[in-house]
Amino acid sequence: MQLPSEAKQLRVFIGEADKFEGKPLYEAIVKLARSKGMAGATVIRGLMGFGADSRIRTAKILRLSEDLPIVIEIVDASEKIEALLPELDKMIKDGLITIEQVQIFAYRYKQAGNS
Repeated sequence: MQLPSEAKQLRVFIGEADKFEGKPLYEAIVKLARSKGMAGATVIRGLMGFGADSRIRTAKILRLSEDLPIVIEIVDASEKIEALLPELDKMIKDGLITIEQVQIFAYRYKQAGNS
């Protein structure tokens, strides 16, 4: 898959406990992105954070949280990112979605059998 040198980066900030149709929301978003032929998606689990409700979520031992911050990052062509937004809007009840212009330097993978 080729990506244009100018693309968009979508970031979705949610909580680890957020659900969509009974499954983890982050998992549903990644599967949606894959089904739409997006270039890729990464889920990042945060150690600490807070959102619009100002409630601190932390992985500190004395204050274990089962709702740590989650960030999903997706980079793809502007049109694909824009097409994904209406579906994300329906899925995400609490969270933040940001979009930034990015410049692609490299997007490649090592094919099986190639060294």
